[in-house]
Amino acid sequence: MSEINKPEYIQELLDKALDFSVEAGKSIILAIIIYFVGRLIVSVINRMVDGMMERRKIDPTIQTFMRSMLHVMLTLLLLISVVSALGVNTTSFAALLASAGVAVGMALSGNLQNLAGGIIILFFRPFKVGDYIEAQGAGGTVMEIQLFHTILNTTDNKKIYLPNGALSSGNITNYSREPLRRVDLTVSVEYGEDLDKVRRVLQELFAADGRIQKDPAPFVALGALADSSVNMTVRVWVLREDYWGVFFDTNEKIYNEFNRQGIGFPYPQLTVHKGSE
Repeated sequence: MSEINKPEYIQELLDKALDFSVEAGKSIILAIIIYFVGRLIVSVINRMVDGMMERRKIDPTIQTFMRSMLHVMLTLLLLISVVSALGVNTTSFAALLASAGVAVGMALSGNLQNLAGGIIILFFRPFKVGDYIEAQGAGGTVMEIQLFHTILNTTDNKKIYLPNGALSSGNITNYSREPLRRVDLTVSVEYGEDLDKVRRVLQELFAADGRIQKDPAPFVALGALADSSVNMTVRVWVLREDYWGVFFDTNEKIYNEFNRQGIGFPYPQLTVHKGSE
């Protein structure tokens, strides 16, 4: 009797497997379609929001943060839609995540801290997109403030990703916040040079450079009597965008003008006194 029913039993199993494969195939195909269509919709929504923020002239700092947050939210919704299309009960899926909330919270504690740090940065605004900052041992121009990281572009064109949590709670030096910056130079001359002449030459160089501010006035003073040189402390104020241009140009102008004026530059010297026999 069992042998007679055995072929029918196998056939029944094959039919069930075929039905399951067809249904699973439909779910997989539907999930794939939802994924790619969803990716397209997410891209369209991101472009629409970007255009809206550009038209409303929203601060670029807020734009980058909102763009990052919107992308994460839409991607999460897309993931839930794909999981639902595969036949997974989203209610059970959510309950499973809730039951694992403690473990997930511990695993994501760093990212949650970075998210909170990003919100703090947006609220207190220690810097904005386009500012040059130094923080966490790195320096560069702020390109984006994302949900979890702030992206800097260094002067040698490298990207640095700083976590917002550490960034919001650490020291930040913002070189772009104030309109004026001070250029500090040390100009060394030989012992015996006429310091009044040195001051006059330096002041003439500063007066001839329109980038150097008259108020605050340039500062020149004797800074130190070193072993082999007299060091003059020089401080001038410039617009922040002129800082490096003035720094390098002034060094070159001082070198050329001192040579023309016969003002000597020092070099290490050692005086040896011969004792009497």
